[in-house]
Amino acid sequence: MPAALPLPLSTPNRNLVRLTIVRGITWTGFLAAIIFGIELLGFSLQVPAVIAVIVTMGMINIATWWRLGRPRAVTHQEYLGHLMIDVTGLTLLFYFTGGAHNPFINYYLVPVTIAAATLPWRHAWLIAAVSMAAYSALMVVYQPLPQLAQGDGTATFGLHKLGMWLNFGLSAGLVTFFIFKMAHALRRRDQALSRTREAALRNEQVLAVATQAAGTAHELGTPLSTMAVLLAEMREDARDDPALSRDLELLRQQVDTCKSRLRHLVQSADRRRMAEPEVCDAQAWLAGVVQRWLVLRPDVSHRLEVAERRDPPRLAVDATLDQALTNLLNNAADANPDDIVIRLEWNGEEVIIDIRDHGPGVAMSIADQLGETFISTKSKGLGIGLFLTHATINRFGGGVSLYNHPEGGTLTEVILPRSQTTT
Repeated sequence: MPAALPLPLSTPNRNLVRLTIVRGITWTGFLAAIIFGIELLGFSLQVPAVIAVIVTMGMINIATWWRLGRPRAVTHQEYLGHLMIDVTGLTLLFYFTGGAHNPFINYYLVPVTIAAATLPWRHAWLIAAVSMAAYSALMVVYQPLPQLAQGDGTATFGLHKLGMWLNFGLSAGLVTFFIFKMAHALRRRDQALSRTREAALRNEQVLAVATQAAGTAHELGTPLSTMAVLLAEMREDARDDPALSRDLELLRQQVDTCKSRLRHLVQSADRRRMAEPEVCDAQAWLAGVVQRWLVLRPDVSHRLEVAERRDPPRLAVDATLDQALTNLLNNAADANPDDIVIRLEWNGEEVIIDIRDHGPGVAMSIADQLGETFISTKSKGLGIGLFLTHATINRFGGGVSLYNHPEGGTLTEVILPRSQTTT
């Protein structure tokens, strides 16, 4: 079998790549500073212990590069673990190189800043708290380095050390708070822009479908009229043949039905542009849609379940929402017409309609794309019905999700905002 390809670089994956690069540069710089201090400044260090810390961090960096080539996404917890390793490595290095007297002690702000910009709120504050605790411990527990000692070194808490400690605590708190807020605002803005772009593209596709449908309806009018005229003439010529007359009459009825549906399509489209959605009882509306659907699909067996709760919900609906739900019911019936379960639930803000069928389920390769593009679960389907269904329900402020049920089949979940109108 071919080797599994690495996953595309998501945001956490990219952040770990950047952290690995920063770690490599930082610890290379620390190694150079240690060599400079020993050879030129005569620092008295526990060289084996210091080199062991630097080599260990280098091995961790190599292992991280290897891990990034694996087909597994980076989670926030894993990223937090890497930052914890960095804080631990810094603490060990500073312990052997003068503790809080080390001029590089404020480098703790780097993992604090990275955490604030990339991790959730709790994780960012955890890194800040651990860094502050490590800094505090290094003020009293460390291996002294005479070249970095201030004065005679007899005072445990000099004013200079206390001021550095307070400065670090204030800086860490401000960095964590403000950078997290700015990064969070940027992420929310990017998400809003992404949703806006997706909505604009979806509206363009809906408009393209509607334009094509209008043109097709206009073009079909002429051939249908021609067929009606020819059928009338053929019926006159076939008066002496009762069987042929019956067939021609049936064809004429079908042509009239097509013309009637086209007129109804144009008229209802005009009405919908001017009409406001109607607010009605959700249970009564759902029951009506199901009953009209059963007329079209008499082969279906179903169960309609309604949650037993007080305060029945109300929905803002129109004919397009009826058609959207009918499309989903038809998809369930096409998968397996037996024992389709339709359930209505609600909470204080939303109305949830679940449609469960016992068909083959949805292929995972296309599950995330259903409703976004013209992709169908049927062998001969075009995907337009599901696409328009998504667009309609999204226009009402809701959403559609498809899941493979653990016991087999597909669970379609429709979520619509609950109307607060009581009249």
